[in-house]
Amino acid sequence: MNISLEYIETLLLIAAIVAMAVRRLKIPYTVGLMLTGIVLAVSPFPTDDVKITKDLIFTIFLPPLIYEAAIYIKWQELRRDLPVILTLATVGVLLSAGVTAAGMHYLAQWGWESAILFGVLIAATDPVSVIATFKEARVHGRLRLLVEAESLFNDGAAAVAFSIALGFAMGGNITMFGTFQTLVITVAGGILCGALVAGSVLLLAGRTDDHLIEVTLTTVAAYGSFLLAEHFHLSGVLASLVAGLLTGSIGSLGSITDKGREGVLSFWEFIAFVVNSLIFMLIGIRGAYQDFSNLLFSILIAIVMMFAGRALAIYPLSALFSRSALQVSMNHQHILFWGGLRGALALALALGLPPELPERDAILAVAFAVVGYSIFIQGLTIVPLLRKLKEIP
Repeated sequence: MNISLEYIETLLLIAAIVAMAVRRLKIPYTVGLMLTGIVLAVSPFPTDDVKITKDLIFTIFLPPLIYEAAIYIKWQELRRDLPVILTLATVGVLLSAGVTAAGMHYLAQWGWESAILFGVLIAATDPVSVIATFKEARVHGRLRLLVEAESLFNDGAAAVAFSIALGFAMGGNITMFGTFQTLVITVAGGILCGALVAGSVLLLAGRTDDHLIEVTLTTVAAYGSFLLAEHFHLSGVLASLVAGLLTGSIGSLGSITDKGREGVLSFWEFIAFVVNSLIFMLIGIRGAYQDFSNLLFSILIAIVMMFAGRALAIYPLSALFSRSALQVSMNHQHILFWGGLRGALALALALGLPPELPERDAILAVAFAVVGYSIFIQGLTIVPLLRKLKEIP
């Protein structure tokens, strides 16, 4: 993103004003930011030089957002619902991606390679969008755990599946054993990287009572785990997720001081606000420059199949636990379905597609359209749905 510090400061000032305005208007912050980005794009405000790349979203923005969300999830609570979360975030992603890919191939007439890639990238419920919305709505308890944790693990699963699908699309020699081997290595390696970095950081944090050093070490954990995993072509998303889980759970047992923990939570809350502000305004700015005129039918098919795939991923899989202590109530299933917003991750994956891929421009434009629809329509209606189902006052 070739823009000046002054430009970023201006965007943050605008974000602060938008944050105050949306609270008065009682609309989701992410919706207000994206709408602001669109307005900036069609106004005299200089936006032509603003570029969004995969590295910007995937390497700069995503690690702190995933880490910040993960530090609030306690392992004791997560462990109880882990079977449900993992089922939805793995089998659910594959079902959702398969339904969407089939629809884009048979109805939108896309080639299988492009359809599969799009199906996988749009199957990911983006933690950036989901967590920001649920924080604003002050959702607590098991519902918030299910939605946020499923979104985080879903994110990791989709990123891994996308790398495999991209290898297939680019003509790689894909075999069942090779795919399974890649999956295991990528996932296990990402988890190991996250655990190693978090363990090292917590060990160092236990040797100091300086809260500034402790905050600095968590920054190393967030980015260091991600970069280490990506360096070895493993899952950076899972690495940051694991690092956040371990820091949040083990750090609270004494590795990080009480003052340090307050500083860590305040610091990451601020970082999440800044990154959210920038990312959604930039999505709005770049989305305004997309040409959707020749892709309206494909966009309609993509939206319909996205919801069909999400429904298949939530309701039948939740039914598997209906006769157990892990039963997911129908209200929670409805919110899991409708709260599966798409956002930055889908765009990061689409932006990372190689230029020689057939239909790359179409995939990117349709991804922008679906993300915009998801943020505006689902983002504006999720809070009324929560109230209707009596999950919030």
